[in-house]
Amino acid sequence: MEITYIIIIAVVAYIFGAITKAFVDKVPNKFIPLQNVVIGIISALICYFAKIETDFLQSVILCLTATMGAGGVSDLIKSFKKEN
Repeated sequence: MEITYIIIIAVVAYIFGAITKAFVDKVPNKFIPLQNVVIGIISALICYFAKIETDFLQSVILCLTATMGAGGVSDLIKSFKKEN
């Protein structure tokens, strides 16, 4: 079941990324956490209504944690590359 969350979050993030690149030239870094929250909430709704998770709050917490964690890892990698 956990892999299903990852797949749904990845697909939603890919769609948001494609839309952002198509319609917005450059998104300021300060809006990326907001975009991650939106991706997490949409992913949680999909997981809940697809009956992957029966508890809505748990679905929201899991998806938000995953998206914010992925954003943190991405920022960590970017900052590490800037230092070297």
